Amino acid sequence: MKRLPLLLLFAVSPLSFLQARETPTDGDWTQQSVSLRDTPEAEVMIRTGDIDNLGFGFAEDFNPFTGRSTDAHGFPFDPTEGDAPATDRIMVGTKFNGENLPAGQDGYTFDFHPQDRPLKAESLVLPLGALAGVEVRDAVLCLFVDDFQTPTFRSDFQVTLNGVRFPEMERVLAVLDQTGPVGKVLYVRLSQEMLEQLKGESLAIRVDDPTTGAGDGFAFDFAKLLVNVKSFLYLGTAAGRVVDDETGEPITGATVEIPGIVSGQSGPEGIFQLAKIPAGLAVIGASAPGYQAGEVPVDIIADEESAGLELRLKRSASADFSGQAMRAGDRITLNKIQFDVNSAVLRPEGIAELDRVARFLQENEGAEIELSGHTSSEGGADLNRELSFRRVFSCKTHLVGAGIDPARITTVGHGPDQPLAPNDTEENRALNRRVEMKVTRL
Repeated sequence: MKRLPLLLLFAVSPLSFLQARETPTDGDWTQQSVSLRDTPEAEVMIRTGDIDNLGFGFAEDFNPFTGRSTDAHGFPFDPTEGDAPATDRIMVGTKFNGENLPAGQDGYTFDFHPQDRPLKAESLVLPLGALAGVEVRDAVLCLFVDDFQTPTFRSDFQVTLNGVRFPEMERVLAVLDQTGPVGKVLYVRLSQEMLEQLKGESLAIRVDDPTTGAGDGFAFDFAKLLVNVKSFLYLGTAAGRVVDDETGEPITGATVEIPGIVSGQSGPEGIFQLAKIPAGLAVIGASAPGYQAGEVPVDIIADEESAGLELRLKRSASADFSGQAMRAGDRITLNKIQFDVNSAVLRPEGIAELDRVARFLQENEGAEIELSGHTSSEGGADLNRELSFRRVFSCKTHLVGAGIDPARITTVGHGPDQPLAPNDTEENRALNRRVEMKVTRL
């Protein structure tokens, strides 16, 4: 990526129509920190940072929320005084030292040494005072991201919310390959585990590459949190096919999704269509039994269809779990994991079962799993979903204590939503009270 001439820094006005006025969805864009209640998008909106394309401005009447890329801009080495921390500035992973680079450097890092300018990763911080008294049911994080080139420079970004790994967002950044440099918005829904991080005074979002030393500089314009989402204002559609990577044959019945946003299945000839996708950068994933999951980044433009996408899935290897051959996409009930009524405390036999799961993950270092909790239908559905989540999170806590990387384990509490049998007898209700393990990668 070449450095742009300095004159490009003044090719557009530093203020656009979005910055110059107040909007119902985001408030006064000249302010660095804004919280709003009851917006057209969400019950609560919390934002940090402004919307000025990293200080370089947008073309007249450009609206980044429609999903279109910005014009190429210069390099924002020096943030403007008053810019929110971690916005409008270049950052790079903490391991970067300008030497021993995995695959070269981008324009943000190649012409100076990190000792000459502090570039290390900082946290985007969102104050959460506006959530006082709000029952948080779901939340979506919207980020304006710039110049992530993970596949090109072999970076390995880790994302944490208040210090807790956020693997769902890590998978998004793992396939982003922006250049230009240009920026664009993306949306990531917080998992149940991440929603726990909204119970404190603030949310610190940190993106870092602490291991590879890659010369992959990146930047953020703003971050906003949408809590209890009503609707996304700008939506597009994506369509394509899911095929076997080796044979090119179509895969029917594959799950195709943007996790937490929209989900569907591939039909005959492997064809899929996903509608009502928030405009911006999106990462569409596909999974099918016996295959490794695959992802592809796509630009979603409001009121348009991004067509011709192809998700190529590789056949999964096989690994043994307690005498059963498991492949990516396979699911098994962990029958020995049981809990007392209304309790998330593991019984001894459940601990022994989780120790077998830990050995499986230790022996298969590339494996990742999803633990899902399920209940019978007695009691309120919302309370049961919360209870089932607390139970599988208890399982994850035990596995992490056994030395398993927390980013390899995702958790979800379905409560009574996915019964195996009718809840009409105690025997059937017992079948529905379970913890399942799904191998998501192998």
